[in-house]
Amino acid sequence: MQTTTLSFSNLHVHGELFANLFRARRESFIVQKNWDLPQADGMEFDQYDTPQSRWIAVHDAGDVLGGFRLTPTTARCGVYSYMIRDAQNGILGGSIPRDLLFEDAPVDPTVWECTRVFVNHATPQAIRRKVHFSMVDAMTASAREVGASRLIALTGATWPRWYGRCGLEATAIGRVMWIDDGDFQCVSINLASKLH
Repeated sequence: MQTTTLSFSNLHVHGELFANLFRARRESFIVQKNWDLPQADGMEFDQYDTPQSRWIAVHDAGDVLGGFRLTPTTARCGVYSYMIRDAQNGILGGSIPRDLLFEDAPVDPTVWECTRVFVNHATPQAIRRKVHFSMVDAMTASAREVGASRLIALTGATWPRWYGRCGLEATAIGRVMWIDDGDFQCVSINLASKLH
């Protein structure tokens, strides 16, 4: 099992991995969860998949086992910034409630947003925990590379049950809300203690 951080500047080095990550995202979010998201050529994508972001893939022999996207809270591309902030500002048309945060969404070079987190449904149960730990390690390493000490994420409201087990120090920064198929909540993940 390997973990790779992808960016527009290095994706040419990794062959089909970038496309395979987007194919796995489609399988996870569109096929399995039935979310109404943009897709083309068997890949899921959105307006935040820009050169400002980084994508982490946990993979084995070409198969993507899990992954996620990191986007700086300072990102700008046309009218868009990053998903949580755009939702709060009403740019996403209400698909995510505007009152998802207790305070204004941060715009800070040391804070990045973590989105599109998934473990491929085809990943065997016997290695899922290992995939989760690989994702947490990659999250920390990638944050270090980009100068982030904190991540924010819109995640399943069950996060208190498993974040601690994965070694993540997180706090709620928004209310629990129903979106599409479940309860979600915004959290702040403190990585400062992991960056030494």
